Amino acid sequence: MTIREEMEQAEHTFLAPWAAFSDQTKGRLRPEEESEVRTCYQRDVDRIVYSKAFRRMKHKTQVFLQPEGDHYRTRLTHTLEVMRISRTIARALRLNEDLTEAIAFGHDLGHTPFGHAGEKALQEITGKPFHHNEQSLRVVDLLEKDGEGLNLCYETRMGIVGHTGDRIPETLEGQIVRMADRIAYINHDIDDARRAGILRNEDIPRSITDLLGLTHSERINTLVMDIIECSREKNKLERTPEIEKAMEDLRDFMFERVYRNPVAKGEEHKAKDIIGALYEHYISHPDDLPPDFQPQLSFDGIERTVLDYIAGMTDKYAVYKFSEIFIPTAWQVRG
Repeated sequence: MTIREEMEQAEHTFLAPWAAFSDQTKGRLRPEEESEVRTCYQRDVDRIVYSKAFRRMKHKTQVFLQPEGDHYRTRLTHTLEVMRISRTIARALRLNEDLTEAIAFGHDLGHTPFGHAGEKALQEITGKPFHHNEQSLRVVDLLEKDGEGLNLCYETRMGIVGHTGDRIPETLEGQIVRMADRIAYINHDIDDARRAGILRNEDIPRSITDLLGLTHSERINTLVMDIIECSREKNKLERTPEIEKAMEDLRDFMFERVYRNPVAKGEEHKAKDIIGALYEHYISHPDDLPPDFQPQLSFDGIERTVLDYIAGMTDKYAVYKFSEIFIPTAWQVRG
C-alpha cells in the first residue's frame, strides 16, 4: 500500500460520511497516473500554488487601487485569509481540508487587474458578461502551462467556479469556501477602510456589532463559530437566521460606505481607461501580443485572446504596458 493509499484509507476513518473523499473523486479532465505520496486534492493544491496565475495575485488589487502602505490587502493575501477560514471550518466539521484549500487557493485566479473595476471595464468594452469565477476556471483548465491547464479534479474545479454566482458547489467543501470568501472580504475590507481613514469601527450600526462583535477578530470568530455550531454532524451547512441577517446587513453597509465610496473608488475611472485603451490597441495590433498568446488566436479568435491576456495582467503590468504603448519615452539629442 502506498502512502497515498494509506492517507485515502485514513480519510474514511476520521472524516464525516458526507465529506469529499479523495479516492472517490470524479476525476480529472485528462486521466493521469496517481501520486505515490499525495492525494488528488493535495496535488491540486500544489499545482495551483506553483502556477504563474497564483503568483500574479500579489500585485492585483483587492479594494483600494495603488494604496500607499504595506498592510493593505491584495488579491493574494485575501486568498490566504479565505484558505485559513475555510480550513478551520472544514477541520471542525470533519470535512476534507485539502479540497477546501485547493478551492480557496484557486478561487480568485481569474480576477482582472484593478479588482472589480477591471471586471466592469471588460464587460463595458466587449458588451459581454465577464465573471471572474468563470475566468478562474478558464485559467486552471486552459490558460496555465501554455494552454495545457492544470488538469485539476472535478470537485476542485466546480468549487472554484461556484465560489460566487448562481452555481452552488456540489461538495460541502466548496460551499465552505463560498461562505469563507464573503466572511474574509467583508471583514478585511473593513480593516483596510479603517486604515484608509474612511471608516471607523464605531460607524458600523450597533444592531450589527451587538451580534457579530466590534473588532475584526470578534466578527470573524462569531461568523465561523456560528457555521460550525449549526452544522456539526449534519450533511449541510447552516447558520442561525440572526447571524445570517447581521452578515447581510454588514455587507449592505459596506457597499454603501466603502465599495461605492468616492475616496476608495476615485481612481477607478483611470483604471477603466487603461484597460479600455489596452484592449483597443491589441485588437488593432494582434502582433503585439506576447508569443505565448499567438497560437491562441487561431482557435479562440482575437477578442477572446486579448481578453485573456488583459485579464491576466497585474495592476503594475497593465500600467507598464499602457505607459510603454501610449506615453512617449524620454530621448536625448546627441551634439
